[in-house]
Amino acid sequence: MISANNVTYRVGKKALFEDVNIKFTEGNCYGLIGANGAGKSTFLKILSGALDTTNGDIAITPGQRLSVLEQDHFKYDSYPVMDVVIMGNERLYQVMKEKDAIYAKEDFSDEDGIRASELEAEFAEMDGWDAESNAAMLLNGLGVETELHYSIMSELNGNEKVKVLLAKALFGNPDILLLDEPTNHLDLDAIAWLEEFLINFNNTVIVVSHDRYFLNKVCTHTADIDYGKIQLFAGNYDFWYESSQLIIKQRKEANKKKEEQIKELQEFISRFSANASKSKQATSRKRALEKIELDDIKPSSRKYPYIDFRPEREIGNEVLTVDGISKTINGEKVLDNISFIAGHDDKIAFVGGNEHAKTTLFKILMGEMEPDSGTYKWGVTTSQAYFPKDNTAEFDNDYTITEWLMGYSPVKDVTYVRGFLGRMLFAGDDGVKKVKVLSGGEKVRCLLSKMMISGANCLIFDEPTNHLDMEAITALNEGMIKFKGVELFSCHDHQVVQTTANRIIEILPDGSIIDKVTTYDEYLESDEMARKRTVYTSTATDEED
Repeated sequence: MISANNVTYRVGKKALFEDVNIKFTEGNCYGLIGANGAGKSTFLKILSGALDTTNGDIAITPGQRLSVLEQDHFKYDSYPVMDVVIMGNERLYQVMKEKDAIYAKEDFSDEDGIRASELEAEFAEMDGWDAESNAAMLLNGLGVETELHYSIMSELNGNEKVKVLLAKALFGNPDILLLDEPTNHLDLDAIAWLEEFLINFNNTVIVVSHDRYFLNKVCTHTADIDYGKIQLFAGNYDFWYESSQLIIKQRKEANKKKEEQIKELQEFISRFSANASKSKQATSRKRALEKIELDDIKPSSRKYPYIDFRPEREIGNEVLTVDGISKTINGEKVLDNISFIAGHDDKIAFVGGNEHAKTTLFKILMGEMEPDSGTYKWGVTTSQAYFPKDNTAEFDNDYTITEWLMGYSPVKDVTYVRGFLGRMLFAGDDGVKKVKVLSGGEKVRCLLSKMMISGANCLIFDEPTNHLDMEAITALNEGMIKFKGVELFSCHDHQVVQTTANRIIEILPDGSIIDKVTTYDEYLESDEMARKRTVYTSTATDEED
């Protein structure tokens, strides 16, 4: 168990948390939610001991081991992948290294023999002989290929490093597991594996995530950070949302009844306070009036943008034809003879573990990259707007937000442009901020403003939920569902894919595709065994080689 006792944390004069008391118990998974800036990551750091409280303390059951998902992707660049994962159990790793150092000695003394015997006993007690196989299972489950398990961390790409650090946090059955955005940069298959791991995990988990489907799947409780307090709800994210909305509704209704009662009492007192025969009743009602207190309903720190993609022109029957597109990059065939036709009602989710393939296809369709072979053709009634995964080039300039968006606006009017920015929570002086200093989430909101102002009837999104908070993801999800046009998108948010897409195209590891008109959940269910056979065949082939 881990608990916060009267915890206050101040940044300057501002109290981020004040007098927080909460217990996280064994066997439960707690989703820690709240608006951007509410202090979710800060609270996890306080629980882990990385930050000191201003007041109060954190208590952990004696003897329990706490594990944290680290965020520094370069910290272990000089270490082998397998070592990094096993470092998740710090004591086991220390024993391994000390034991290896003793056996490597040329002058092996009696004292060394005694020490080695002690270490071997401790090593066996910690299940050390299975450490590498257990680490390999975690890495394979998260999609880190077997041939990378003994590579040096610096040789891995960013997404692979994220998975290794997650495997490190999960390794060795920790008693308390703190996960800050564990689904970031994971593909949908890896997220599904992590969901099953946490569902079957018997100890304490506290997780911060913007993925609503993930929180609904794994969480037994929800801890909501708002108003500088943390309120605990039994149940997942959807249960919290329904409960919190019900509480607010009940408080408003209670206040309304109290206001009506106050009005009645005030009218009675006003009419009869000077009436001798009614004076006692008036006095009694004054006392009753003084006792009535309205509930203090504070405005939530959560803010929802308004995302509404409105096509200026109705789309025709001919939308997009892709015929035999292939592309090889750095010797790897990422797209192999891909063909499909997009219809005017299609909302196509592109899935699969090869992120590079999806990005490459989108760049080809937007004219940013040439295919090695094959063609594509957009219909004459179509207009496109594109959300790139890498937006660095978009913001490498000295424009203010307003100037930047004005460059893409068909109406060159500041008030018109600021209206779109206002929908995305850029208010007042935000319009004069330089785009190159914006945060990741602010840049994403700018790009969504650009797509809204374009009036395009074909939208292409390459991982649009990265860097967004839950409120913005919810708004984007609703905007994508309501859009009266064609969408081609990739997204790691299961709920966005499930609720938006009516067609799934999976790009397979060999660059070919599976194309089905279906929802995402139906696709996963219908192809589950085929997927398992594919993985098994691939593994068996690797072993035979």
